[in-house]
Amino acid sequence: MPTPHFPESHHPLIEALSSHSDWDLLTLFKLYPEQGKYFTAIFCRYTPIIYTLTPHAARYMLHQPGATHSEVEPSPLQIDYLFALIWRYFYSEMHRLELPEGDEASSNSFSLQNWLIDMTAARVRQIELPPADSINYRLKAASPPLWCYLEQALDLLPSRMRLIVLMAQTFHWSETQIATYLQKTEKEKISPAEVQASIQQGDQMLEAALPEDIQTIYLGEAEKA
Repeated sequence: MPTPHFPESHHPLIEALSSHSDWDLLTLFKLYPEQGKYFTAIFCRYTPIIYTLTPHAARYMLHQPGATHSEVEPSPLQIDYLFALIWRYFYSEMHRLELPEGDEASSNSFSLQNWLIDMTAARVRQIELPPADSINYRLKAASPPLWCYLEQALDLLPSRMRLIVLMAQTFHWSETQIATYLQKTEKEKISPAEVQASIQQGDQMLEAALPEDIQTIYLGEAEKA
């Protein structure tokens, strides 16, 4: 499968990091977690390799003993979803990654490319690929770096608001459906109008919780001085 086009790779904030080494990008990612451009630059640099590996990984997962569905070949949707899951896994593991001591020149034993390939294999062994009809994620709607930072921002929302936003934006439930669900299962007295207000407020809070450079790259925000 051809590698999808990711417009963020041509964004000025990302192109400005093209001369940085892998070591520099990893170091900056760990030093400045409030900025998203370093992880996004790593994503853009290594997406061709990881996306090439993903269909093979998906086939491996489908043919493992104990797989619960019968697809012979992974669908494009499953491949895209697995690709995004792998990058979400990278994001989590990079925060915990301990870089070798010293500067880049004295730490040639570490290869980011090899680490990413090893982590891909590790992730494939840990999860089961879901059937295509159960996948709500769309690669064109949320590039993996945006998905990672959106999830991080979602964790900052109040629990009920987070649930409402997820039901509205991920599962596309109507305000009436959400209100009915909350009334029946959560014993919450809430009207469709209140649900709509919560969605609007949640969307605003979610956007505000995103790193400013992620807003600039993905949401078209003018870069703040």
